[in-house]
Amino acid sequence: MMCQAMAARFGDRVHFAHLCNVRREADRSFEEAAHLEGATYMVALQATLLEAEAVRGVSIPFRPDHGHEMLSDIGAGAVPGYPLVGRLRGLAELRGVIAGLQGRAAL
Repeated sequence: MMCQAMAARFGDRVHFAHLCNVRREADRSFEEAAHLEGATYMVALQATLLEAEAVRGVSIPFRPDHGHEMLSDIGAGAVPGYPLVGRLRGLAELRGVIAGLQGRAAL
């Protein structure tokens, strides 16, 4: 909710979104989570950013944050947190949310 509230409050000043999600622990520590699986409800956050786009008449570019190693990323020696397939998964998930919110089958 906090990220969505910030996006609503500052949507008129957002020029780029670097989207990530975290899983919080009871001791206040956290670890990076998949884009759609953490503490931030990414669907609501993206809906808020789409509203800001509509009000301003602009497109807010975004990129997914770190990805998780999967498939051919495993053992490929990518910079930690930046595996190709894992980041593409995050991008696909986020684009899918946008398509769903816009009522479209594909972007």
